[in-house]
Amino acid sequence: MRFADIPGHEDVKGRLRRMADSRRIPHAIVLEGPDGCGKFALARAFAQYIHCQNRTPEGDSCGECPSCRQHQSFNHIDTLYSFPVIKKKSKPTVSDDYMSEFVEFMQKSPFMDFEQWMEQLGNPSSQPAMFVEEGQELSRKLGFMTRRSDYKIVLMWLPERMRDDTANKLLKLVEEPSGDAIILMASSNSRQILPTIYSRTQRIPVLRYSDGELASALMSDGYPPNVAAELARVAQGNVNEAHRLGGASEERKKRFELFTRLMRAAYARKVVELRKWSLDVAQLGREGSIQFVDYCSRLLRESFLMHLGDGRLQSMDDAEQQFMARFFPFINERNVLDFCTLMDEARRDVAANGNAKMVFFDLAVRSIILIRR
Repeated sequence: MRFADIPGHEDVKGRLRRMADSRRIPHAIVLEGPDGCGKFALARAFAQYIHCQNRTPEGDSCGECPSCRQHQSFNHIDTLYSFPVIKKKSKPTVSDDYMSEFVEFMQKSPFMDFEQWMEQLGNPSSQPAMFVEEGQELSRKLGFMTRRSDYKIVLMWLPERMRDDTANKLLKLVEEPSGDAIILMASSNSRQILPTIYSRTQRIPVLRYSDGELASALMSDGYPPNVAAELARVAQGNVNEAHRLGGASEERKKRFELFTRLMRAAYARKVVELRKWSLDVAQLGREGSIQFVDYCSRLLRESFLMHLGDGRLQSMDDAEQQFMARFFPFINERNVLDFCTLMDEARRDVAANGNAKMVFFDLAVRSIILIRR
């Protein structure tokens, strides 16, 4: 992965280049930002740039030297990968046990969609994490001397998914770093990283893409300009979401159908239908349910903006706009904040492994009250 392979983020790339060129690289860096903004791709490009033996005058790795070729085939001897996995019952579980699956995942999804990673693992309802053995394995490997470069680099995806015992192992590595070790972390929710680790890192924000940047990237991937513009407007800076909308319309249709079912049944006070609806949503699994709640929150926001009469900030596709043209009067100043709180509470409870059937039935019943305000 070269910097040139990643659209935008020129300020972040420049900052990373200056670190490497001056050989003043912090021993622990967190690239933090929302899903689909290219954090881990930037970490990979930075690692390749650090190890490159023939950097270009434009400030990029050459892509041709032995180190670059090893990075591109994911087998550089001084680069370690750490990421959330599903625990195996038969033995201690570390990232290396899933490395072949992770390489395939990175090749298919360079912007690292977590839902796709769960599908890659074959268990969409699972809760991948980094277990204590992962910290022990990293400590062991970082104790080895570097073989072909000046630095041994750990590329860690989603450090917020470390268990507490794993985080304590990593804390020791961050507190007492080896002189040649660099830990590059890419986080979608850095607030969940152990504070004693987070406070000892160099934090680099990676912002979501603007509509124009995302549209340009989508056109480079072959989307027609009008399609790219619409996808960028709806995806809100998330490359993965844009590709999902562009290539997996059935998933979007399912979310939209579930949202409209909820609102129609709540307005009609059809409790039996709402009970069935809650069971259907629970079938999405933990991460799928969280994404659905996020989708509902977005559509509620869009409805309220339409209620205010300002369409400049709206980002909906045609089907959503047609529904909202009739629905928007029901989301107003009297209920919008309570609806948003309701969605936030549901998201929190599902993320904390609450009973999804109960969480969503409670959400549905409370929606009966809110939608008639």
